[in-house]
Amino acid sequence: MLTERQQDERVVLITGGARRVGAGIARLLHGRGVRLVLHYRGSRAEAEALAAELNGKRPDSVELVQGDLLDISGLPNLAGRALAAFGRVDGLVNNASSFFPTEIGRIDEAAWHDLMGSNLKAPLFLSQALAPELTRRGGAIVGIADIHVERPMARHVVYNLAKAGHAQLIRSLAIELSPAVRVNGVAPGVNLWPESEASFSVADRAAIEATIPLRRAGVPEDIARAVAFLLLDATYVTGQILAVDGGRSIVL
Repeated sequence: MLTERQQDERVVLITGGARRVGAGIARLLHGRGVRLVLHYRGSRAEAEALAAELNGKRPDSVELVQGDLLDISGLPNLAGRALAAFGRVDGLVNNASSFFPTEIGRIDEAAWHDLMGSNLKAPLFLSQALAPELTRRGGAIVGIADIHVERPMARHVVYNLAKAGHAQLIRSLAIELSPAVRVNGVAPGVNLWPESEASFSVADRAAIEATIPLRRAGVPEDIARAVAFLLLDATYVTGQILAVDGGRSIVL
């Protein structure tokens, strides 16, 4: 049985919460006293390690749910498992995202399905599945967009489209779920380079970082602080997308 204190703690579901930016968001929110349901698809070892780390700091404060966000028919079940973990869900962070180049002449339906599915379709249908619970709780949704929704990134046609759709989804849900649920977004710039050099070579990365007004790439904590603000503190903010990019969007 949950203690009275635990019953007052908010619960947030983070998609793709096992590693990279998702893990950074998880650590910061956990430090703010939030209980977490961390979703993962294939990163089981990382998810279990992060849950053990955070539960070691505050017992019984983190649960895991596994699922493929591209399986749209399974998202209501995933939402149900997230709700069952602590008996409530107060917030949703639509963080999980595929990212890879799609050049004209080489785009196929598999790339479309992956990029549009993870970045747009899944956030829509998962938000829809959790909307009744978030409405009951007066909750909030934060989506991870991208500064390139305004200025497209070369050789990433489908990713650009998907993130632009996610940005419009954020604004649309802010209308549809008002006044009970606030919906906002964070638009990263350069934050943790992709793990492969498929999109950006070492030279490309150095050239881009040199143009950032704050002269560095972002780190997960930069995004996490913005997510926490929008999720927990910004009680009179909805339908907004905050660029967290070191100023890169003003020099593109």
